[in-house]
Amino acid sequence: MSHDLHESLRDNVRILGDSLGRTIADDLGQGFVDKIETIRAHAKRGRQGDTLQQRELIEYLRKLPESDLLPVTRAFNQFLNLANIAEQHYRARFRRVEDYKPGTQPVLGELLERARQAGNSPRSLVETLSTMRVELVLTAHPTEVIRRTLIQKYDAIDECLTAIEGSEEYPERAERAHGRLNELISQAWHTDEIRHERPTPVDEAKWGFAVIENSLWQAVPDFHRDLDNLLLDTAGERLPLDAAPIRYASWMGGDRDGNPNVTARVTREVLLLGRWMAADLYLRDLEQLKTELSMWKANSALKAEVGDVAEPYRELLKRLLAKVEATRDWAKAELDGRNFDGGPIIETRDQLFAPLLACYRSLCDVGLDTIANGALLDTLRRVAVFGVTLTKLDLRQEASRHTQLMEELTSALGIGHYDQWDEATRQDFLLEELTSHRPLIPRRWECSAESREVIDTFKVVASEHAEALGTYIISMAAEPSDVLTVALLMKEIGGQTLPIAPLFETLNDLDNAASAIDKLLQLPGYRALIKDRQEVMIGYSDSAKDAGQLAAAWAQYRAQESLVEVCKRHGVDLTLFHGRGGTVGRGGGPAHAAILSQPPGSVNGSLRVTEQGEMIRFKFGQPDIALRSMEIYTCAVLEATLLPPPAPEAQWREEMDALARVAHAGYVGVVRENPDFVPYFRAVTPEGALGRLPLGSRPTKRRQDGGVETLRAIPWIFAWTQIRLMLPAWLGSGEAFANRLEQPGGREVLQEMRSQWPFFGTYLDMLEMLLAKADVAIAAYYEHRLVDEPSLKALGKRLRERYERLEVAVLDILEQQALLENTPLIRQAIDVRNPYIDPLHGLQAELLQRNRDADGAISADLSRALMVTMAGIATGLRNTG
Repeated sequence: MSHDLHESLRDNVRILGDSLGRTIADDLGQGFVDKIETIRAHAKRGRQGDTLQQRELIEYLRKLPESDLLPVTRAFNQFLNLANIAEQHYRARFRRVEDYKPGTQPVLGELLERARQAGNSPRSLVETLSTMRVELVLTAHPTEVIRRTLIQKYDAIDECLTAIEGSEEYPERAERAHGRLNELISQAWHTDEIRHERPTPVDEAKWGFAVIENSLWQAVPDFHRDLDNLLLDTAGERLPLDAAPIRYASWMGGDRDGNPNVTARVTREVLLLGRWMAADLYLRDLEQLKTELSMWKANSALKAEVGDVAEPYRELLKRLLAKVEATRDWAKAELDGRNFDGGPIIETRDQLFAPLLACYRSLCDVGLDTIANGALLDTLRRVAVFGVTLTKLDLRQEASRHTQLMEELTSALGIGHYDQWDEATRQDFLLEELTSHRPLIPRRWECSAESREVIDTFKVVASEHAEALGTYIISMAAEPSDVLTVALLMKEIGGQTLPIAPLFETLNDLDNAASAIDKLLQLPGYRALIKDRQEVMIGYSDSAKDAGQLAAAWAQYRAQESLVEVCKRHGVDLTLFHGRGGTVGRGGGPAHAAILSQPPGSVNGSLRVTEQGEMIRFKFGQPDIALRSMEIYTCAVLEATLLPPPAPEAQWREEMDALARVAHAGYVGVVRENPDFVPYFRAVTPEGALGRLPLGSRPTKRRQDGGVETLRAIPWIFAWTQIRLMLPAWLGSGEAFANRLEQPGGREVLQEMRSQWPFFGTYLDMLEMLLAKADVAIAAYYEHRLVDEPSLKALGKRLRERYERLEVAVLDILEQQALLENTPLIRQAIDVRNPYIDPLHGLQAELLQRNRDADGAISADLSRALMVTMAGIATGLRNTG
């Protein structure tokens, strides 16, 4: 490791690596550990540019006996997991959650000061923060390759590192911590890292709730306490008790799009689980408060409430405890399918908040502010953020499923064929039904199983309190009728209206998004129905897969600009919901930079954004890091609201239009129009074997036949990441930049855009990070091992040349000699991991070839070794999907 990597990070990597080495030696003998060391040494020297060593590495790996392949892949995978733990630990300790250029870490205190100097009064800062609504939507995307049982061990290892660092003066304490560390690493080594079954949607939801229990439950009150202290300094007042600038929603158990495993029953079960876990967590808080609030002084309101008792706070908390306990028992009974015959339960946030608020006000009234603002305030903050359901559950379904239901219904009622009506006819019909007082759906209507499932989902919506549910998202939405259909189904089946967000994800849909919303807002009665608040979801992954990263990013930007303009004209509040992934190819990257690179006016105090799969763990898996992540989101949204970025110059827009045109043509020319492309993709990447990895509850394809367009965006990117070509995130950009650099004045204008326009600057930063993680030599090795066809090899060679052309162009624009010159932390993280990832690439290519030779009938151990290589490479590169 290079000398400027922080000392404590180096020490921790060494401590963990040594312990793993001893564990493996105990299990498989010192001889086996020597093999691992030999492999690592070849890989390390190979990385220093020694081509002979690269060949030696491959030869050594190919000669390994079959029985060694699984333990070798496991050893490298496990080391990469431990390296990630050490890095996470370092980031939490030194408050470095995301990959910033040195000196650009956002700090809330500094931002409040800047906002004040720009003329915002202290009062307006408090108001902006109080009304801010940032919803982080946890999604279970199938890239979280690590089992929950291992995540728990890794969290415990992190705690051991903290204990070791804090025990320099206490040798016996250090000894105990080291002993526990060795035990945990041994447990991890002897645990199967690959699940045997795919998780169910309920398993995924439990995983999401576990993040709340283990991390956010602590981080949320800590975050508000820090925020209160800042506001007391800046404005002389606290954040209002019911304010929650950052809240949590979830797709786990609600996202139906292309996932037949998410049914109405699953959604109901997940909602009940949320209620059960929330009650369980609040019981712990309330027990503690009952122990602590033993005071006798109280105001008249509290005395009137509980009568003349010696300990009024305890009396009130005792009653509340009984209700919360009943709520937990009720949820458990419902989950078990039993009848519940206990006392009254808590159904809404306010039923929990009000009694606690009465205690708080009473303590303040009698001069016990110090006690009021202690543990009681923490619980009030939790109630404000988590409510009684922990998260709001979103629902997502494809527009075509609603259309199918309407077609069956109109046919059954004899009023025509909905799927043959034009848009105007559909709108007239839907608007008339929305105002009609008679029901449209017959009570005993026999419909298809698909439509029955849609109806059952709306019944679940009808049976829940609105606060348990988030937004209803319609994927593949294109027309106003797609939104009206959902509004009508909500009215017909229970009368509850959730916010409805059309999701625009292909290039075409993004370009037409504003006109679709404009038409919608002009419809009579629609604005009253939505109470002048519209949510729109922007899809990142499918647009990038459809059009290439550069054209998609520009289309997303333009769509947001025009949506802001349309909603402003209609006087409607717009919330944009960003469907970002972990990788750059799916809109990933540091949240702060991403939010500040959005068009001015698009982040106006409100924002929803998906946080998914393994990124949830990296950003929210531990209290210290979760705290910092919430601060970063708060900073970014506050800054974008109060100090928005400037609008781009007209000339820059023309430049982007031209760049996007060239990049789009370059991307489509390969992915859609080159007949060799799909066969090359299938031959060179592990795409065919990916379906075996029991990652998420969703199938890897939308349909089981067909080409790349049927693949979900996640496996599409996952597959290219595995071979280090990262193709979806850059293909097409090389031609666009190279052409412009060759023209007079091209370099100057690109550099001006980079330094003065956050959108373009952030795009280049992301591209630079991605190129640093790519590795064309590794991609070439996969091709050498797995591709025979001369025409496919020729395509591979052209793709690598295009990559190299792009790297030259990017370095030219950035005026750098090498990638990541200004971001040493990421550069080092990649350098440290490469010697451990390289052997996994070599083994994966070997195993893929054996798997193909055997028509997929390789032994269970080899099949597992192949899965471990995928997991290890994903772990080593961190943002996989």
